[in-house]
Amino acid sequence: MKEIGGYLELETYHLPMLHEGALALNCGRNALAYLLKARRIARLFIPRFICDSVTEVCEREGVPYTFYKVGMDLLPAEEVELGGGEWLYFVNYYSQFNNDRIAEFAAKYKNIIVDNAQSYFQMPLPGVDTLYTCRKYFGVADGAFLYTNAVLDGELPRDESFDRMRFVLGRFERTASEFYAESAANNELFASEPIKKMSKLTENLLHGIDYESVKRIRQENYRQLHGALGTVNGLELADAAGTFMYPLMLENGAEIRKKLHKMKIYVPTLWPNVLNWLCEEETEHRLARDILPLPIDQRYSETDITELKEAVISCMKI
Repeated sequence: MKEIGGYLELETYHLPMLHEGALALNCGRNALAYLLKARRIARLFIPRFICDSVTEVCEREGVPYTFYKVGMDLLPAEEVELGGGEWLYFVNYYSQFNNDRIAEFAAKYKNIIVDNAQSYFQMPLPGVDTLYTCRKYFGVADGAFLYTNAVLDGELPRDESFDRMRFVLGRFERTASEFYAESAANNELFASEPIKKMSKLTENLLHGIDYESVKRIRQENYRQLHGALGTVNGLELADAAGTFMYPLMLENGAEIRKKLHKMKIYVPTLWPNVLNWLCEEETEHRLARDILPLPIDQRYSETDITELKEAVISCMKI
């Protein structure tokens, strides 16, 4: 019998959820793991500019992988020839590639997986396996969406998130630095988590979001930063809609990152593993070292972005 009475739990939200029709899983790693299993992928070609979570999933699932080079335009910088059972992993860095551009690669390679982890608001191409992660965009502890017609045998268990939410709730009332260690530990947790359905808690929270507002704020903040910093940016950027962060590439980006941290402006080094994989002369090493992913998300007003811009400019002058 259903429990009746007692204390109230978190409210149930009913707003439309973006990616409602996709397969809802517990994390981005397992969206990839799902495809590796369901597609019976024999080898995955992955960019050298990538999070090591991708290689870890391949190793965990026993799938060999081969790296391909990425250029300063963030596109594959070499030809890849796919054999039987081999697939190309294509990363849509900072929403820089619209669906027309992605369609060119999908037509060329046929067997392609599109990583839209940094492009949550870009809908997938029909018939193209595409994955999204939720933690990069919203205050949740887990969650991912996968568009695919591949079916994995067996019923997936449902994940539970209540015990992981402390760092999300903590930052709501206190500072990020107090809960950073818990956030990092949560990221590491998914290295060993099996494929599961998205938790009821995460799915509920995602039903409480005004997606059009989030997309609009992110795009306005992106445009504001690009208008101020585009002339010094080492990347030629498209006008991305609702992207993850604003990628500012500077000659001495690594040093400016340190200065910003002292000002309590936390700019990550995305994929520091690349710095260990490759020597300094390699393009991908430079991309990992000197791109400053500046926050543009829905928490920040025009005033906040102005202060961020001025902080970056001041660090560039020191």
